[in-house]
Amino acid sequence: MKLCRIATVPVHFAMLLRQQLKSIKEAGIDVTIVSTPGPLLDELSSSIGVRCFPIPIMRTPNPIQDLISLFKFIDFLKAEKFDIIHSSTPKAGLIGAIGGFLTQTPIRIHTYTGQPWVELSGAVRFAARESDRLIAILDTITYADSISQRNFLVNEGLVNPKKICVLGGGSISGVDLERFSLASKPCHRMNVRSELKISESAIVIVFVGRVTKDKGIIELIESMKVLLEKNNDLHLLLVGQFEPERDPLPSNILNEISINPNIHSMGFVNDPERYLSAADIFCLPSYREGFGSVVIEAGAMELPTVATRITGLIDAVVDGETGILVSPKNKTELEGALLTLIRSPELRKKMGEKAMIRSYAYFEASFVNNLVIEEYFRLTKSIKD
Repeated sequence: MKLCRIATVPVHFAMLLRQQLKSIKEAGIDVTIVSTPGPLLDELSSSIGVRCFPIPIMRTPNPIQDLISLFKFIDFLKAEKFDIIHSSTPKAGLIGAIGGFLTQTPIRIHTYTGQPWVELSGAVRFAARESDRLIAILDTITYADSISQRNFLVNEGLVNPKKICVLGGGSISGVDLERFSLASKPCHRMNVRSELKISESAIVIVFVGRVTKDKGIIELIESMKVLLEKNNDLHLLLVGQFEPERDPLPSNILNEISINPNIHSMGFVNDPERYLSAADIFCLPSYREGFGSVVIEAGAMELPTVATRITGLIDAVVDGETGILVSPKNKTELEGALLTLIRSPELRKKMGEKAMIRSYAYFEASFVNNLVIEEYFRLTKSIKD
């Protein structure tokens, strides 16, 4: 079986799919990954031992470059004759669907991991939304990484309900429990707090993701300012890259992040588990998500979550059990939920334990990865039959 996995940027493979790619290779599947060229793609090739084919794919609309990328991908497909194309991320999904359809690759799969167009408007929103529709039309089957996302896409009339499903309980790749390990938590916790000069008695909130408006960073920073007036032994770790070109934060928020000694901006890191270990509460006040895999990773390390009541996150967080859900873009509700957990170590412990049990029970990486591999064999068998 020859499989092509395509994503817009290699960080998607590196951070979400590394373990899954290893499992696919170990299952005897000949896998090639296609993504934008760079050192990270080269590292994936050497560390996992899979073949990589670089094609520049722009994350933002660029008609000329997008056509060039599509033609390169079509030429590659003609030469390789894959049995399966499996795409994730929006732009790669569109290129994968069109390229696979035109070359008549037998099995064409896309995994929806969120809809960026939800927070857009005008022509850009229309184009991105219709791209999701076209992907579903051209591909032979699609997956959503959460039940609520599947329902959203079906209710929006973008995907035929017969052509989209959710594997297991959701998530694109589950949680690597060796990496997000409770055994390493005490050591990481002590080291990170020492590096950042945070006392062991302090309450630490952690955010992991893109540090952008659509992740709710404005509300999170404004909430921190209020919460620090009530508890000055409180710290926030922002773990992730800023995206000033795509989704810039207002200057007052950027200024607060830079000058507030209780807010620590760590940038993009390859080991977010270290910072999750150092925290007491995980917070993801996002405006849009496909599932929110990082919530499950935080849960595996016994962190309760405060998140928004939106598509995807309502699957990742069991409200009142593994965390607290609040309305999106509502600073008052966010402050209240965080304050509830800050003031109650017993509730943090109870919710954290339940989050850990749920992560282990339903989202262990090998379980999710095996579901994906079983689907590949099932689909190829159905084509032959």
